[in-house]
Amino acid sequence: MRAFVVTVPVDEVELASDVLWQLGVRAIEERSGDDGHVELWTAVGDEPEAARRATAAMGERWSTRLADVVDDTADTWREFAGPIWIDEGLVVVPAWQHHDVDDGVVTIQIEPGGAFGLGDHPTTVLSLRATRRHLGVGRRVLDVGCGTGVIAVMAAMIGGSSVRAVDIADAAVEATRDNAARNGVADRIDADTTPAGDLDGSFHLVVANILAPTLVELAGDLRRLTASDGRLVISGILADRHDHVLSALSPMSVERTDTLDGWAAVTLRHPPPDT
Repeated sequence: MRAFVVTVPVDEVELASDVLWQLGVRAIEERSGDDGHVELWTAVGDEPEAARRATAAMGERWSTRLADVVDDTADTWREFAGPIWIDEGLVVVPAWQHHDVDDGVVTIQIEPGGAFGLGDHPTTVLSLRATRRHLGVGRRVLDVGCGTGVIAVMAAMIGGSSVRAVDIADAAVEATRDNAARNGVADRIDADTTPAGDLDGSFHLVVANILAPTLVELAGDLRRLTASDGRLVISGILADRHDHVLSALSPMSVERTDTLDGWAAVTLRHPPPDT
């Protein structure tokens, strides 16, 4: 097993940890470093692409490295995992647990796989809530940066007629396919590593729960892939620092902004056609 280690000043531990959580890590261990720094130890998967993705997300602000570790307790976190209530009618449950819920509650079983989270990060919660608001019968959904596939799976379970899920990491695609089958919606989800720039057509709902720099980079494709009467939901952005992302997505306009624990999810739509 290889650990992904980020060295940060002590006063930037929370900020760097938030970036790691948004990448979908399952746990972070803080270790004392030199000269007032802290080392954040986590796992992002063993694929080279996963490490490159994590390194790019951390930027030049913090130094990163990979370290070989012998981990006999890699799965102990599973003992403490529990259901994640997205709202009163939607819950995400660890696949290795059983929880009784009331009739009418949508239950999504998720096995994280690789280094992806269960869906408890604020941006994932916000994205799930926004996705649910805009789902309808016959709608085509695109999940950009699918991770475990929790958004794609939920979309297929409660309204999406077809769901496309893409991610740059093979482990994310594998996890999405596995969780789609686990929840009985494998026939309605097409998951692969196709870049957003190579996707064709348009979607009634596009969801991109990815970090701000990638949102800016993909802005043109996200606009193109959102149907003229559709909605684009973006997250992975800080509540008080995402104006540059909205500028990149112009002329799409903000329809709604939701925040949770310092993070935001923004729903956008195309301008109305000229009359």
